[in-house]
Amino acid sequence: MDPRAIIYGLLFALMWSSAFTSARIIVAEAPPILSLSLRFAISGVLGVAIAYAIGQRMTLTRGQWRAVVIFGICQNALYLGLNFVAMQWIEASLAAIIASCLPLLVALANWVIFSERTKLLGVAGLLAGTVGVLLIMGTRLQGGADITGIALCLLAVVALTVATLSVRGASGGGNLLMVVGLQMLVGAATLLPVGLALETWDVIWTTRLIAALAYTTLIPGLAATWIWFLLVARIGATPAATFHFLNPFFGVVIAWALLGERLGPLDVVGVLIVTFGILAVQLSRLRRT
Repeated sequence: MDPRAIIYGLLFALMWSSAFTSARIIVAEAPPILSLSLRFAISGVLGVAIAYAIGQRMTLTRGQWRAVVIFGICQNALYLGLNFVAMQWIEASLAAIIASCLPLLVALANWVIFSERTKLLGVAGLLAGTVGVLLIMGTRLQGGADITGIALCLLAVVALTVATLSVRGASGGGNLLMVVGLQMLVGAATLLPVGLALETWDVIWTTRLIAALAYTTLIPGLAATWIWFLLVARIGATPAATFHFLNPFFGVVIAWALLGERLGPLDVVGVLIVTFGILAVQLSRLRRT
């Protein structure tokens, strides 16, 4: 893993983790589904325009078109849509911790469904990650966390797991920024009719909301997704996924620093357990590969 790959991975983890805090700000003052659809529309148009400007075209491989559709629906519409709705009721730090279980669920699915050989380190990581998440969720439920919001976040990470397992070869064939822009537009088109049917555009425009929308659109939305594809293209999906172990830590710290969300001793213990569980799972898969 060369220095550029490490920089890509750290930037991705930091950007991706920060999205939960900015989303929490947005849903406090705007309808979640319609605001997310607007974000995807802006990110998609920018992504496609920049891709055209640098010479990329919509001549994608079959794997890339599959990624556009599946990621557009599963990652953008379902995963992020459910998280945005859930964060009307639960804290950004809890949503970030649940979302960080993606590598654990992918490894578990590969082990159980596809009979992928898993070393003892990987099994220990799966067990540790599960214990850490249950510990955090237990303390938050005792503290009054909304069970509906937690359920929506769990459904969201399952949707992203399905997308991750379904799409292969998305980073091959070039035109990565075009892929990113198009899947954002798919997410916007999927969410728009749902938002129009269920919500009204009742927004309290503040400097805080505008900044959060701009940040979420450009950084976690466009830049982080592009960097993720670059990272996967450079070192492969399994080594790239090791950077997900930073998400629980970054997500909790950012929410604590910017939103003042509580961080109890058991939360810290749970985050550490989840973090090292994810790292153990990914290291076991990296060694096997």
